[in-house]
Amino acid sequence: MIRYTVKGDFKNTRRFLKQARKQNFDSILEKYGEQGVEALRSVTPVRTGKTADSWDYEIVKDKSGVRIYWTNSNVQNGVSIALILDTGHGTGTGGYVQGRHYISPAIQPIFDEIADAAWKEVTK
Repeated sequence: MIRYTVKGDFKNTRRFLKQARKQNFDSILEKYGEQGVEALRSVTPVRTGKTADSWDYEIVKDKSGVRIYWTNSNVQNGVSIALILDTGHGTGTGGYVQGRHYISPAIQPIFDEIADAAWKEVTK
């Protein structure tokens, strides 16, 4: 016969999760939203400066959590200019313009900082 006995409870885990749920990450996200805008603005290819100056961010809260979105309002003919600068695009004459892949490298350090800051806030 094999017998398995467990002692204890999940009191500490419940307390940790309850505290984490109460955390207000607004100030953290506002700070990093601005930093993300500056990071994106500084690496956006510049011809007229319009795309670089069109970066912004939006914080969305709903029942599933809080998210931050970085947006660029320079859209022409339904096409995001920031996106085609990043990924490349076809031309009207059948050619192709290679993308510069600047968005992910610029924003990744901000993601890492957000994760670190959120973890510190939850565990303090």
